[in-house]
Amino acid sequence: MNIRRHIITAGLAGASVLGLLALSACSPASGARTEDGKLRVTASFYPMEFLAQQIGGKHVEVTDLTKPGVEPHDLELTPKQTGQLGESGAIVYLKGLQPAVDAAVAQSGAKHVADAAALTSLEKHGTEVDGHHHTTGDNHSHSESEGGKDPHIWLDPVKYAEVAKGVNKTLAQADPAHKADFQKNTDVLVKKLDGLNKEFRDGLKKRSSDTFLTTHAAFGYLAERYGLTEESISGLDPEAEPSAHRIRDLHTLAAEHHVSTVFFETIANPATAKALAGDLHLKTDVLDPLEGITGKSRGRDYFGVQRANLAALQKALGSK
Repeated sequence: MNIRRHIITAGLAGASVLGLLALSACSPASGARTEDGKLRVTASFYPMEFLAQQIGGKHVEVTDLTKPGVEPHDLELTPKQTGQLGESGAIVYLKGLQPAVDAAVAQSGAKHVADAAALTSLEKHGTEVDGHHHTTGDNHSHSESEGGKDPHIWLDPVKYAEVAKGVNKTLAQADPAHKADFQKNTDVLVKKLDGLNKEFRDGLKKRSSDTFLTTHAAFGYLAERYGLTEESISGLDPEAEPSAHRIRDLHTLAAEHHVSTVFFETIANPATAKALAGDLHLKTDVLDPLEGITGKSRGRDYFGVQRANLAALQKALGSK
């Protein structure tokens, strides 16, 4: 009898602890703010973190789920990170890029969520254009989000500015007291992005070639914005060897379009790009898809790396 009563009491105690946990999870103060009152924002990877920091300024504390140097597409979340999403005052992510994050955000029940994929129009890249096959690079989740849309919108300053405006709205809803500051910060950021767009437009205006060659097809939006053609080496996986047929195509392409350079990125292995460049007697250089900033990045932030990308494209395309 005593044993049975003990079990019942323990059961009730357990139930009341669960009840308390459920209550604390619902109360907005539980993790939405830091002790000094800043809004806790969770960002999925660097381009989202950068927007949250630039717009939130001193009113936010931003945590990035993807650590520097980690390939965002391969991200697996720890239970702690998943819990953190549910407690965030706001979440800024890009649906379709990181399956683990998409699942965790859907389960988090978070109220203030900015999904970059819904804040600008996504397009399909990697179809037959002008008789050339434009591959979309890497494996399915890597370069194409749901429905075959290309997620790399942040590399186009115009689309990135559209996303910034949406992130501003989400932060303002999550922290209405600082709405005016968020707006001011957004205006400054959008003006800087407009300036960057003009730098790319002017810097690539006079060029001797339109075609650039990359290992990872991340630059579809950027190419489209400035009238360029992106060709990528490997069909499905940036680490894979391209087929003999693709190599033949690239030989022809490089000759026809005066291609001078094969671009590789900072995070992925440059072996394929270097082998192909040797084979085609081309130079190699870095074009950074800006998925993360590390000590090897050619710039300390989004703007620094994008300017390095512009300089690399100007050099490769023979800009005058």
